Amino acid sequence: MNNLSQEAQGYIYAILAFVFWGLVPIYFKLVSTVSATEVLTHRIIWSVVLLCGMILFSRQFGAFKLLVKDLSKIKYLVLSALLVSTNWLVFIWAVGHDMIAESSLGYYINPLVNFALGILIFKDRPSFWQKIAIALAFIAIVYQVITLGTIPIISLMLAFSFAFYGLIRKQVNLPALTGLYIETLILFPLALIYFGYLVFIEQNAFVFPPNGISWLLMLSGIITVVPLLWFNAAATRISLIHLGFFQYIGPTVSFLLAIFVYDEVLVPEKLTSFVLIWIALAIFSIDGYLKKRRNKEA
Repeated sequence: MNNLSQEAQGYIYAILAFVFWGLVPIYFKLVSTVSATEVLTHRIIWSVVLLCGMILFSRQFGAFKLLVKDLSKIKYLVLSALLVSTNWLVFIWAVGHDMIAESSLGYYINPLVNFALGILIFKDRPSFWQKIAIALAFIAIVYQVITLGTIPIISLMLAFSFAFYGLIRKQVNLPALTGLYIETLILFPLALIYFGYLVFIEQNAFVFPPNGISWLLMLSGIITVVPLLWFNAAATRISLIHLGFFQYIGPTVSFLLAIFVYDEVLVPEKLTSFVLIWIALAIFSIDGYLKKRRNKEA
């Protein structure tokens, strides 16, 4: 890969990261016999172990020094830790209950929620086409509520928890890996206490010496950290506008998995919601790209 340009490397890392995230439901299907809360517990524990080793090996201590100088950021990290753990728990539960398609809808909606928060909180001024895109997303959700009589709670929880997570993380301004390490470290004592409780009531799936499920649970740290490394590598090599186009790979791969591998039923009403969201994202992305191009030319 060293012979490729920085931009070409960035595209490869972006594809690797988002395809990996799209395929992650396969892993959570493999551990679906384990309760979602225990899977979350191991994801936190083994992420801490892996990230600690990586930070020590790479000597990335600068961010910790900055954090010590500004302890007010800790409150933001506590909040972001709660948001990311909520997002993980909802996603794990959704995969285990054959709702991969609905979870993918949440990650399609997420960029539009991000932009809506920018309008509400940072007073961003949306263009005409961006307003149309947000309106279409709203119509898609309302249409599903009216036709099916149900609110897509999983989709909305995933979209909003991740949007607010990103919003909080912007306030902290820490490298992604260091930030994730501190977040999981904040959750680490709770994870250990909960796992101890499971052992006490003899409801733990993880055992020692490890069996097949135990080995899979230990892999949860790698499942969490590896795509983040690729994402960081991509983000340092290509522009955010280009990276934004790649983010739709993840939910698309998950959607295809849900329909063609796990045989999830997609009723016409839900498919209509997906189509409206896809049109909204196409409008939103093309408008953003053209706006960026005009600004660059100016």
